[in-house]
Parts: sequence; structure tokens; C-alpha cells
Amino acid sequence: MKLPLKWLKDYTDIDVSPREYAHALTMSGSKVESLEVLGSGIDKVVVGKILTVEKHPDADRLQVCQVDVGNGTIQIVTGATNIKVNDLVPVALDGSSLPGGIKIKKGKLRGVESAGMLCSIAELALTKEDYPNAAEDGIFILEGDPAPGTDIKEYLGMNDTVVEFEITSNRPDCLSIIGIARESAATFGTSFRIPEVTVKELCGPIDGKASVEIQAPDLCYRYAARIVENVKISPSPRWMQQRLRASGVRPINNIVDITNYVMLEYGQPMHAFDLKNLKGSRIIVRRAENGETMRTLDGQDRVLDESMLVIADAERPVAVAGVMGGENSEITDDTKTILFESANFNGISVRLTAKKLGMRTESSSRFEKGLDPENVMNAINRAAQLVEELGAGTVCKGVIDCYPEKIQRRSIPFDPGFINDLLGTDISKDTMIDIFRRLEIEIDEASGTVIPPTFRPDLEQEADLAEEVARFYDYNNIKPTLLEGKASTIGGKTRKQKIMDIISQTMLSCGLSETYTYSFTSPKVFDMINLPADSPLRKAIVISNPLGEDYSIMRMTTIPDMMKILAVNYNRRVEEARLFEMSNVYIPRDLPLTELPDERLVLTIGMYGEGIDFYDLSGVIEELMDVLGIKEYELEPVKDDPMFHPGRTARLMIKGESAGILGEIHPAVAENFEAAQRNYAAFIEVEPLIEYASTEHEYKPLPKFPAVTRDIAVIVDDGIPVRNLEKIIIDKAGKIFEEAKLFDVYKGKQVPEGKKSVAYSITFRAYDRTLTDEEVSSVMEKITKALSDELGAQLRM
Repeated sequence: MKLPLKWLKDYTDIDVSPREYAHALTMSGSKVESLEVLGSGIDKVVVGKILTVEKHPDADRLQVCQVDVGNGTIQIVTGATNIKVNDLVPVALDGSSLPGGIKIKKGKLRGVESAGMLCSIAELALTKEDYPNAAEDGIFILEGDPAPGTDIKEYLGMNDTVVEFEITSNRPDCLSIIGIARESAATFGTSFRIPEVTVKELCGPIDGKASVEIQAPDLCYRYAARIVENVKISPSPRWMQQRLRASGVRPINNIVDITNYVMLEYGQPMHAFDLKNLKGSRIIVRRAENGETMRTLDGQDRVLDESMLVIADAERPVAVAGVMGGENSEITDDTKTILFESANFNGISVRLTAKKLGMRTESSSRFEKGLDPENVMNAINRAAQLVEELGAGTVCKGVIDCYPEKIQRRSIPFDPGFINDLLGTDISKDTMIDIFRRLEIEIDEASGTVIPPTFRPDLEQEADLAEEVARFYDYNNIKPTLLEGKASTIGGKTRKQKIMDIISQTMLSCGLSETYTYSFTSPKVFDMINLPADSPLRKAIVISNPLGEDYSIMRMTTIPDMMKILAVNYNRRVEEARLFEMSNVYIPRDLPLTELPDERLVLTIGMYGEGIDFYDLSGVIEELMDVLGIKEYELEPVKDDPMFHPGRTARLMIKGESAGILGEIHPAVAENFEAAQRNYAAFIEVEPLIEYASTEHEYKPLPKFPAVTRDIAVIVDDGIPVRNLEKIIIDKAGKIFEEAKLFDVYKGKQVPEGKKSVAYSITFRAYDRTLTDEEVSSVMEKITKALSDELGAQLRM
């Protein structure tokens, strides 16, 4: 939103520098993006009147002009051919500056003295869009009757500063000069005034000349129309053109400029129709028909559908509501009677229509934020007033105003104590009331409520009132205070956050890189990971407004996402990848959804590359268990998970409960993802890790007594996991057990078929004495006997 400060002063008196103004408005909640000083590169350029034009005595293409510059006559040599006597032109005097750092000095051209330069629009950093009637390659011939010597910036309206605001979507009222003026007056505590609007209405009654019907009241809340006869299409007055240009709007003609002027002033978009082109002199606000077409003012043919709102006459659409008018009813030079439209449309409908048609406009950008229906009449009356003031036509008596359901103002409880408690302040009730009155918020002290104006839909509750008080009381005046009682806390991470940090750091220390993926996925992944048709993982939550089929459900497992990343790396010839991600899966409690799903945090690991195998993956898990201090865990073989290889997969069990799965991805699944031949992945639930993790570490001094190491090799059935052997060894070794290392697993000629040889190195140590051979031998006998009794193990000699 661009605001020329001179225009602002029509509504409030601000006597500070532009920088002070910008800072104050930013601090009160209206963020200033930039300040632009118009004509900042122009100095000592004035209006000049050409008195004589003669040929240069020594140059065929040059002319010598005598120019009246107000305080005298100067001689200027120019090569321009589009000038004549009595033309008013911009003159850069001796010592003047032009945009781009150009300096003009007195000098001689072919022996003839020249005391300045006649300027083109380009030399003043103007364009044909700014001044369509100006010569593109010649001198800028000024319109009107400015006095010679007038500063060119004053004449062109360039002696102004334009403030550009970033307006948030909840404050559509500030997308107007009046709205910003109201905020400015409240910020500086000055008076705020809106010029009185009176319409003379010198033509006959509007009755019978046009009709308005709203057939879609859910998308059009109000529609007002006025008729202007005896229209005279001409350029707008210079003051209006200057204000429009400063606001970033190109002047076109008086009627179009009036609608744009009112849109900028009141924040209410308007449109003007040529009444003779409205079939049946009717306005029908309706939904478009599927496949219906119309050509908009930009010359493009638009295909409409039933989700779009159009303004139609008795036969066809003449405008896309809130977006752009149609070419079939535009104002032309021979227009004699116009119908002014001022309406209020559903913001969501306008936004979706503009997006579908690919034509976001100044009008749609305002409507989509939700405008005030009560502003409709203010705007159309202001437009009618300007028509009369500019002599652009004669306004008919009366207004057609269709307003199916009047907007109701809300009431909000007003408790100064609540506001002070929330802000930590001691602001008086009278100060708060003064702020509210400056913002046109009505106060009902008897009921203890306030009633915001209809143009402030963002004010919904007491906290919103507190924000209004804070920003105009000035945030700098609010002293920092501590929270009281139990509300005071010491900042710090929760246990869950600490454990998550430990998990991430452990993964990074193991050489893994972190990835991030979407929580949305495609139902196609069910088949890609070989899920059976009756798998519960297929019962995912379907998104009602998906970005597309590839993002149409909430994921139940993260393995497909990890496989996609591994496949991308593999296909881009990355030789090795070691990755992890901590993210959520979404398990519905019931379908269709009756409550929020169970969001489970999971750790996903994926890796591939030469030399990487199952033991690399399990080693990462073992390192994680060790860092988290989880002792009671084990890996159990898994052969029935369709995503994983049946002989190279294990389930992570913590204290007898399943906490995840890890192993080699099934070759068929890898092929479906076009990934490497061998991929290893883990899917670990984080909640059990948090529950059983021990972050407190017990200090143990270095042992004073020596350790005793014994080796044992036994032959057992091939299907017995070595973990079962380890559990028996640890259990029977008792208090003197320190460590058991697996150093050999052998299957071959020296071992019966269906058997394997497993060898361990067992370390014993006592922390209060030196162990004797008898003690160690006794424990080894217990271990050997238990292995034989429970697992049928035989000592290998």
C-alpha cells in the first residue's frame, strides 16, 4: 500500500519528518517497508516558456531558443524538433541536477552560448505510462498554464514523499488512505477527519433506468449502483493524476480514474459499466455456468465455471465479480451513460476465482482479505461527488442498494483489569477509552462492553483489545515485569527434547546425515513396499484437499520415504549413503476420523553402499542403546515382514516390548523403488527410547584388581540365536561377570550338519579382590551346564 504524505494530510495533521512518521507507524503496528522521495534526483529544474525559436547559424540540426524561466530570459541551444513558440517545457538551469547524477552546466554548442537544457520525459526519469501524450524522443511539452519559473517538481506533483506499507491480511481497512490516516491520527493523537460527501443529484430518479438482482447472496453480501448521465470522457485534472501516479496507479480517463481514486481513498474497489451495453439495463449477480466464456478488459478470453461469481446483464456475463470487468461493457470515448458499481463479495470466492483465472488484480487483492459491507455506500457516494466536481457527468437521484442481510456488529467485554494483567501494565481506564475512541470503537460503560466498527473484523476478543491498547500506549512505555506465582518458570528443554537431541547427535556421530520428508504420501507406496491387501498400514488418513495424488494420505510408515531418498541418491551415482530422519507417522484411532490421530515419533535409518551390511545397521542401533543407557534390549529375528529380507531382519525388543524393526530391504521392494540392490533400513519408535533412556551416568573407578579371561566354544543348533547364549552366560556368571565377546561363528566340515560352532571370550573381575582359578572354574562349569541343559550345547574340543 503506497501512501503519498500530501494526500494523507487531507485527513489528519502530521507535523513530523517522513522518517519519524515511518518509525512511529511501524511501532504502532503498521509496518513501513520503504520511503520514496519523489524527484529526489531533480534540482533547479523549472517551467520555461519558449519565446523564440531560430536556426543555429553553424548547425543545421540545432535551434537557438530564448526561454522565459520566471526571473529572466535565458538562451538554450537544442536539437529538438517538436518545440514551437509559447510552448511550456521543463528547463534544467545552469548548475541543475537530473536523475542518474547528471549535472547541467552553462556552455557553448558550435560557438553559441547555451545556459541550460530543455528536458524530455526520459531525462526526468518519467515514462510514457506516466504521460501518454508526451513525445517519447522529443522535449516534454507541459499541459495546462503553469507560470514560468515554477519548480517542475511542484508542477508535476513530485515534491512529495511516498510511504509504502506492508499491510497484514487481517487489516483490510488499512488498504486505503483513510484507513492509514485513521491509524496515523491514533498514533500521534491528532484529529481525524473525512471530507463530507454530498451528491447534488441533478438528473431524474434512478427508478426504472436499471435494476439489480443478487442470485448468490452467499457470495455477494451487498451490491449498490448509481447512474450518471451526460458523461463527458476526458483526462482527469492534474491533481488527481498526480495522486494516482504517486500511489502507483496509471491515469486513464476521468471515469476510470475516479473509480481508482475511490478504491485508494476508501479501500473499496469499484467498476463502471457503459449502461447502453447492459442488455435489459439489468445487473444480475450470479454464479457462472460451466464453460461460459467472456473477454475481460485485458483482451483475454476467460473460460468460467460454476464456482465463480459473475456480474451479468440479461444475456451474458459483463464482469468477473471482484476481479475484472468485461470488454463488452467497458467505458469508451462515446459513452454517455454509466452505471457505477460498488459491491461486497465473499473474499474466499474472489481469491479462488482470481487464482483459477491467473489474473490477480488491485481489486481482487482487496476483496480477498474481506472488506466491510458498510463501506459500499460511502464509496459510491464519493464517486458520484467526484463526477459532479470534475464535470464528468450528471448524477441521477437515488441509489439501488441490494443488501440481503445487514452485517451485525459484535460486542466484546471490556475489563481494564484483564488488559493490565495481560500486559503487565497499570494503564488507566480513561487512557484505554481514549485509545478506543480514536479507533472509532464504541464504549458502553454501563454494560462493560465495547463495540468495534464493522471495518475491524480482526477485533474478536479481550486479548485483541489489549493489543490495541499496547500498540497505541507505545510498547516502549511497557516496562518488563516477571510473571507471578506458578506462571514463572525456568527455561529449559523437556526430557523428550533432550533425548531427541541425544538421538540426533548419536546418529551424526555414527556418520549419518539428517533428512526431512513430507508427512503426506501416496497410496501407491502400499504396493511398492509389498503390503498385503489386508495390512492395517493401508488404513491411512485421506486428506480432503490434497496437493495431488502423490500427497493424498498421511503416512503410516516412513520406510517408503527413506527408500525414495536412497533411490534418488543411487540414481545420481552417489556411491554410498547413510541417512536418518526423526519424524511423525499418523495412526488413526478410528476411520472415518472422529478424533485426532495418534502421532508417533519415529527414527528412520537408511543406508546402502559397498561393504555396508546388516551389522553396520545393527551397530548403529547398539551404539544408540549404549548412549541412551538402555541395557535390557535384544534383537529377535523376523521372517514375515514383506518390506524386509526374510533372513536378514531383526526386531528391536526393549524390556520384552517391540520398539522397531531393522534389516535389509526386500530385493523386490528395492527394485520397485529403482534403488540399489542391497539397502538397509530401520524403523524405530522414539517413545520407548525416551521412556527407558537413562541420562544419569554412574561413575565407576578404574579397577584395582586384575581380570581373568576364559574362552568357550560350543556346538549348538544352527537356528539358535547367539543372543540366547549370551543371556545364559551373563545370568550364570553372576556378580563377577564383566564382558562376553563373540569372536567366532563357524559352520563347516568339522561341525555336524544343521549345527554351528559359537565361541566367546568371557572376562571376569571382582572389584574387592583378586579372583582365584577355583572361583572362575566353578562359574565356567555353571555356564557350560546351563548351555547344555537349556540349549543342548556341546563343548567343542
